[in-house]
Amino acid sequence: MSTTEFKAPSSATFERISENTMVVNMGPQHPSTHGVLRLIIELEGETIVQCKCVIGYLHTGMEKEAEYQTYHKCTVMTDRIDYLNANGNNLAHALAVEKLLGCEIPKRGQYLRVMLAELSRIASHCIWLGTHALDMGAMTPFFYIMQQREMVLDMFEIFSGVRMMPSWIVPGGLRGDMPEEFETRLRKFLIEFPKELQVVENMLVENPIWKERTQNVGVLSAQEALELGCSGPIARASGVAFDLRKSAPYSSYEDFDFDIPVGKVGDCYDRFLVRIAEMKESCKILQQAIDNLPSGPYNSEDRKATPPPKEEIDTSMESLIHHFKHYTEGFHPEVGEAYAGIEGSKGELGFYVISDGSNKPYRWHERPSSFMNLKSLEVLAIGKLLADVIAIIGSIDIVLGEIDR
Repeated sequence: MSTTEFKAPSSATFERISENTMVVNMGPQHPSTHGVLRLIIELEGETIVQCKCVIGYLHTGMEKEAEYQTYHKCTVMTDRIDYLNANGNNLAHALAVEKLLGCEIPKRGQYLRVMLAELSRIASHCIWLGTHALDMGAMTPFFYIMQQREMVLDMFEIFSGVRMMPSWIVPGGLRGDMPEEFETRLRKFLIEFPKELQVVENMLVENPIWKERTQNVGVLSAQEALELGCSGPIARASGVAFDLRKSAPYSSYEDFDFDIPVGKVGDCYDRFLVRIAEMKESCKILQQAIDNLPSGPYNSEDRKATPPPKEEIDTSMESLIHHFKHYTEGFHPEVGEAYAGIEGSKGELGFYVISDGSNKPYRWHERPSSFMNLKSLEVLAIGKLLADVIAIIGSIDIVLGEIDR
């Protein structure tokens, strides 16, 4: 074997730049890689001259599995892709299927979807902030912010009975309306959360150690972000003011007043500030949604896409049969294809679905934000110290369940 070639056990080939460098592995079992990610890093002293991401250790085959499931059962699988943004995944899948069905969701249903999606964004950013700080030795913020995330999960449990993977947003609407207790808890959260977030900000924003570890580390220019296909907070931190909630509104996002936070430098510190600002903007959206929540139905009136109301099942045989067939056989969209993208917690998240007229998707493919953003690590790490890789990975915010789907 050539001394300039390093063959990884996973069959990934790594061409060394120089014979005088050292090649090391970080992961796949490493606490700061946020999942089973493996990095092959070439070092000249402690400076990184090359970095290669090796993925596939968590491959689940979900996209192929979806071809054997009805459209409703696919919803349950989306929860497990990015398990920190389950409602967002549910929403993207539902929007794609609804394009195939050609059904419209009433305003109340759209607003409820927005509320669940924005709460998921906050919950996802909370766990990012807590673990990112923990990776770099700041333990106290973890306890403060995870306590707030628990409040969000409690609200999910009130809504759906499940804390992390609710599968509550489905093609045709939602599985049920908003419980009365949910509104009380949400309004309380919107008062308390900004105060607690400010406590964490006070710990980190002007902290000299935090700034030393994050400022001018992992700088990504706007041009590089676009060329690499990055989206979400990592692209906005580089000055790319792109947000699907504004540029291509869905689920009535055009009804809400909110800003798109952007950075100037594009380093780890900017990505931290952008996500903090995004949580505040999500609170603004949630406040508007609960204050202006429309009355009326929350599910589509197209009975091809939705089951009959539960109260009809006890008195109508036709409704009982419809209910039975809806959940056992599913529905049959027209032959065609559709793509729907949303602004997930980590960037553009979309589903491309092809229908062959059966009750199962012919093709079901996700546009994963974590997968697209991860490639930037191979650029951001160059010229930095090995210790900086920890800060850079945390600032990208990845979930390997979405990368290795």
